[in-house]
Amino acid sequence: MEIDYKHIKVIGFDADDTLWVNETFFRDAEMEFARLLSPYETANKIDQELFKKEMDNLELYGYGVKAFVLSMVESAIEISNGSVSNKTLSKILDIGKSMINQPVKLLDGVEEVLKTLSKKYRLILATKGDLLDQERKLEKSGLTDYFHHIEVLSDKKEANYSKLLNHLDINPSEFLMIGNSLKSDILPLVNIKAHAIHVPFHTTWAHEQVSEEETNGKAYKTVSSLRDILKFLN
Repeated sequence: MEIDYKHIKVIGFDADDTLWVNETFFRDAEMEFARLLSPYETANKIDQELFKKEMDNLELYGYGVKAFVLSMVESAIEISNGSVSNKTLSKILDIGKSMINQPVKLLDGVEEVLKTLSKKYRLILATKGDLLDQERKLEKSGLTDYFHHIEVLSDKKEANYSKLLNHLDINPSEFLMIGNSLKSDILPLVNIKAHAIHVPFHTTWAHEQVSEEETNGKAYKTVSSLRDILKFLN
C-alpha cells in the first residue's frame, strides 16, 4: 500500500524504545524480582502474577517505573502470603531506583534523524509514563531542543491523541506519528485519520502486543530502523 506523506507538517515521536532504550531495563528488573521471590514460587509464575498485578493497577497507577515498583511490592506480599522480609522489600525498591538512575542510551540514528527532520517539519514528543521520570530522561538525552512541544500522556488511545492534536491545532491528515508500539503509537493514529510509521524494538511489553487481526487493512509503514524514515520524508 503506497502512502503519501507530502502533506505532513508535524511529526510526533514516541520516546521509550523509539528514541532511547527502555523496555530492556524492565525485563532485567523482572528477572531480578523473580530471583528475589524464588523461595516462594517459580520464575514463570512470578512473571505471570506480576503482569496481572500491573494490569490490575493500570488505571490506578498508570505507566512508568513508579507504577511498576508498586506492583512489584504488592506482588511480593501476595506471592509470599505476607511473609516477605523488609530486606527483600528494600531490595525491590532498590530495583526501581536503579531503573530510574539508568543512563539514557539513544538508539541508532536518533539525533541524525531529528536534526534532519527538524529543518523541514515541526517535531513534537508524545510519550506516556511518569512525568518526572520522562522529563529526567529527556533532559539526559540532550534532545530537548529538537521539539516544539513535549507531551507526557496518561495513555495513548484515540481520544488522547485527538485531544492533543486539537490542543495544538494540528489537522490529523498533516500529522505523522513514529513509534515502536503498534498498540500505542500506530493504530490509534490510523484510526483518527492521521499517519504513522512503525519502528519495531527487539522486545515488546506484553500489554503493548496486538493481534494480526487488529492490524489487517490498516494503512501504515513498518521500517527496520529510524534512519529509514528519511527515505519517505527527507
